[in-house]
Amino acid sequence: MTLRSAIHHYIKQTKESYLTFFQQTIREASVAGKEEGVQQLIADRLKQAGLEVDIWELSYHELSQSSFFNSTRKDFAGSPNVVGVWKGSGGGPSLILNGHVDVVPEGERSQWDEEPFSGTIKDGKVYGRGTTDMKGGNLSALIALEALIQNRIPLKGDVIFQSVVEEESGGSGTLSCIQRGYTADAAIIPEPSKLRIFPKQQGSVWFRVTVHGISAHGGTRYEGVNAVEKGWHTYREIQALEKRRNDRITEPLYDNNPIPIPINIGKFSGGYFPSAVPDKVTIEGRMGIAPGETIEAAQEEFEEMLRGLPDVDDWFTDYPAEVEWFGLRLPPGDCPLDHDVIKYLSRHHETIVGEKPDIAGSTWGTDGGLLTQAGGIPSVIFGPGTTSMCHFANEFIEVDNIFTTAEILALTIADWCQVAGEDEIK
Repeated sequence: MTLRSAIHHYIKQTKESYLTFFQQTIREASVAGKEEGVQQLIADRLKQAGLEVDIWELSYHELSQSSFFNSTRKDFAGSPNVVGVWKGSGGGPSLILNGHVDVVPEGERSQWDEEPFSGTIKDGKVYGRGTTDMKGGNLSALIALEALIQNRIPLKGDVIFQSVVEEESGGSGTLSCIQRGYTADAAIIPEPSKLRIFPKQQGSVWFRVTVHGISAHGGTRYEGVNAVEKGWHTYREIQALEKRRNDRITEPLYDNNPIPIPINIGKFSGGYFPSAVPDKVTIEGRMGIAPGETIEAAQEEFEEMLRGLPDVDDWFTDYPAEVEWFGLRLPPGDCPLDHDVIKYLSRHHETIVGEKPDIAGSTWGTDGGLLTQAGGIPSVIFGPGTTSMCHFANEFIEVDNIFTTAEILALTIADWCQVAGEDEIK
């Protein structure tokens, strides 16, 4: 029996038991601060598979020493990381399988057809918060790992399974893994890519711009200066900056994307009374960071745009707009296009799915940026699910895609980490 047929047979025979375990993970409502239940399930599973398992709560003191740390949390009680290591015999490249278990809140219950944390299986789909983002991908990675272990496939390189917290809030879990010494020669993150391969991932930061005016009575508004008007000028300059930044993008992986690195305005607010001229406006948004670009360089370009506002309106000479960088701070991720991990993923995708995979650049940030920039680890996104389901009511993932991804991952792991004492995988 070839390795491929052994993996396929194992996955086919164990499908129902994995779906039962998947439902258990979904029923753990692992929003930020409440990940302990699902992490215990993962830890127990990794121990049963024979891995060396490490469980720890994140340390604010240690995390805050890094320039990549950006979480507003100082207490990480109830949010443990779990890492399982499957040691190889030596002499082969190591690999990280990284996935986060924290999920965004379910939102309005009335918008859900099923209970948000039910794990209901219907019409070939599993429903629930976190199914796509990204417990389905985590399950694929776990199946792939256990398929190799249960088939007694010895590898030369180590496989490091990272089940992390705090990705949705800025990546503290993955950063803590790096600080604890869990690094490797490459990493695969099974975020929802719809079985596409993302060698490059956009980063992002949040900003808050404050624009000033002068208050006055609405009946004599000409005696004041309306901050909303000045804010509108600022908004238009932000739009112009977005166009300049995207016009510079020449990466072919983003050819089919109309705005590879968007600057999204998520909040525009100001004023305090209908009959008063607003004296302050705040503009909050998200700025995309291009692969290969540093966060600091992108921030400086944004700040330079603000310093140029007096050229648009003299008002800003004496009342400059101010920017605060707060909250989310995700660096971009990257992996060379000729990397062997991409070659192996592509080969096995074509064999199992029957067609070559799409290779593109993601327009959203992941922990891959931290692995790349803080850990020096080439990172690739490849997983089941689609981003259109992320953070939405009635979130679901297609069952078949979970197991297809698992089969591709298992063969890729074997190729990359190298099977000990075996010829090339067929």
